[in-house]
Amino acid sequence: MYSSPVSRIFVVDDEPVIASSLAAILQLNGFSAKFFTCPLEALAAARSESPDLVISDVAMPGISGVDLAIQMRVQYPNCKILLFSGQTATSDLLESARARGYEFRLLQKPVYPAEFLFEIKQLGTELSQAVPLCESPMSGTAQATGLLANPPQGGLSS
Repeated sequence: MYSSPVSRIFVVDDEPVIASSLAAILQLNGFSAKFFTCPLEALAAARSESPDLVISDVAMPGISGVDLAIQMRVQYPNCKILLFSGQTATSDLLESARARGYEFRLLQKPVYPAEFLFEIKQLGTELSQAVPLCESPMSGTAQATGLLANPPQGGLSS
């Protein structure tokens, strides 16, 4: 575990258990992470504290994660985006975003913590080099909490 969080990460999912679990995994790996269950709350929070990375579910009430990602990218061009979804309708939303000039990474649910951390590391050198991720997803506090060792139902999904 690394004690100096440097990157501001917003995790957005309308399922509180998923949002809080992903934020906890990030915090246990040295990142400063906040979770939101409403995309509009994440947008409002970004006005006072812009995130370096937004991790969002795609299918949510109100606005979709794709729409949230586009709004974040417009307002904060350097903000990295990672989307996740367990629904097949997601491809249509992503195609629509691509047609408008936006490209986003997508993880399929269930989200496995080790894969989740790997994807975050891949998003950019400023995130992966600023705070090194655990060498083993089973090390330190993460193992003690069981978040990485025993993800619910084989992963985090809704």
